[in-house]
Amino acid sequence: MSARTRRLTTAQALVRFLSVQYTERDGVRRRLIAGTWGIFGHGNVAGVGQALVEYADVMPFHQGRNEQSMVHAAVGHARQLNRLSAQAVTTSIGPGATNLVTGAALATINRLPVLLLPGDYFATHSADPLLQQLEHPVEADVSVNDTLRPVSRYFDRITRPEALIPSALQAMRVLSDPAETGAVTLALPQDVQAEAYDWPEEFFAERVWHVRRPAPDPVELTAAVEAIRSAARPLIVAGGGVHHSEAEEALKAFVEATGIPVASTQAGKGALRHDHPADLGGIGHTGTAVSDELARTADLVIGVGTRYTDFTTASGTLFRNPDVRFLNLNITGFDAHKLAARTLVCDARTGLDLLREALADHRVSEEYVAGYRAGKARWDEVVEAAYRADDDSAVPTQTQVLGALDAAVGDDDVVINAAGSLPGDLHKLWRSRSPRQYHLEYGYSCMGYEIPAGIGVQQAAPGTPVWALVGDGTYLMMPTEIVTAVQEGLPLNVVLLQNHGYASIGGLSEETGGERFGTAYRFRAADGTFTGAPLPVDLAANAASLGMDVLRAKTVRELREALAAARASDRPTCVYVETDPAPTAPPAEAWWDVPVAETASREAAVAARERYDRQAADRRRHL
Repeated sequence: MSARTRRLTTAQALVRFLSVQYTERDGVRRRLIAGTWGIFGHGNVAGVGQALVEYADVMPFHQGRNEQSMVHAAVGHARQLNRLSAQAVTTSIGPGATNLVTGAALATINRLPVLLLPGDYFATHSADPLLQQLEHPVEADVSVNDTLRPVSRYFDRITRPEALIPSALQAMRVLSDPAETGAVTLALPQDVQAEAYDWPEEFFAERVWHVRRPAPDPVELTAAVEAIRSAARPLIVAGGGVHHSEAEEALKAFVEATGIPVASTQAGKGALRHDHPADLGGIGHTGTAVSDELARTADLVIGVGTRYTDFTTASGTLFRNPDVRFLNLNITGFDAHKLAARTLVCDARTGLDLLREALADHRVSEEYVAGYRAGKARWDEVVEAAYRADDDSAVPTQTQVLGALDAAVGDDDVVINAAGSLPGDLHKLWRSRSPRQYHLEYGYSCMGYEIPAGIGVQQAAPGTPVWALVGDGTYLMMPTEIVTAVQEGLPLNVVLLQNHGYASIGGLSEETGGERFGTAYRFRAADGTFTGAPLPVDLAANAASLGMDVLRAKTVRELREALAAARASDRPTCVYVETDPAPTAPPAEAWWDVPVAETASREAAVAARERYDRQAADRRRHL
């Protein structure tokens, strides 16, 4: 080995390279790859596995139980740190690799960085076919890892050691780029992992990736200022980009200067504290009455860091003012151009600061301010009613569970959820007290995300109380990382709500003519339907068997006591509560398009189609 090279295997070189990559924004430096998750098997144990042992002093390792869960944990970590730090995930060939696909899709859809390192076939084809290899009759270079291509922001298969150098640099560029980030996949043939090469020493030098805050184009900024000045009823829609940019204070200053109110998407909730006079809560299908009422009459919608999913726009039916126009401040032109908007392509914090300076003498009318503040006050009463439990000895409803949790948490606690009926209740009702308290994964709405994401959040923010809220359906999807929380000594709190089935989809099934078919966890009745008694499944016992402390709460009083005990504990703790299924959440304030059978013989489906046609008639293309 010469003075300017270092002879290492490809896997060793990759791990060493990853250990010296950093991000920097606003003078704060973080490790870009803070650690590596892994499950070892055929395809990575002898390559990346050996490299992680070789460099255990510089690359923390976390043992997972399910490959999809490991990606979720890495995503939770990245989101908690505003995308300035990520984690890597290594897997074997075959099912270990394909198990990454769901997690990768979630990461890319939510624009959150994660590095995937699946094993791959022999690049030399010396063993062909090898165990778990997918053989394609006309494309010999295809492997199961190609399933990761459409859900990755960058993908490469490293078929020679030296090919790692440009590919690894591109991978770091994408992971640290706020406009491009998502899942990055470097597929690693197992023979190449173990192959030695003389690597240039420069490859292992510390490298800092500056996370830019691009300013808007002056022409776009001028047009944006004119649009805001000419609007009588402007409304801000705050998305996840506000958090990723750490623009919460800039948004607050802009709102207080102009009086423009803020409604938030699932990813943007918490951009303002819930008790700020201009915070109107969630928007869209799961939004508050005051947000959706203002959205229907707004003449200018200012999107800040939002992708405008169908839940936000109520499937194109929410923004009904015939003169409504859109102004989108987004770091990507792709999102800024949605809804035929005026664009302000820039960093959220930078753009909001410049807008505030340019609008120093502008403020909306006091009549408009008084109107939305009155609407906010009315909605606060709705929240109080949903949270209130007049009988402490009663079985709690789902919204009363949220009320009890609201009373138990501190300002910096993190509440995590992703799927089921809880996201709708939380978006309407949760009172966010800090920017990262509300952690909803709703870009992919992936059941099973909550528990592993909670682990990632606690790794990113040690000492922060974390609450993973899961229904029985979600819990049964992916409880395995409870073992990891126990192994890592993380005091994760799991609030497990038992309602014996898929409550959210059951309601949607009923609304769309499906008659709740196949949505309850019950024995099959004699007529073939699932309408028998609830299954005798004890999920609390299951959580205990995986190593958690379990607190069973049968009443509102017991629930409050259990939540307080869980928060005070230094061990992974599950609060198990069987809820009263009576609906207590406010109804949806806006539509969501789920196509209904156009023709059917059953009365429920026919009626559902009539309702669907009436709602769909309000859909609008904003051009």
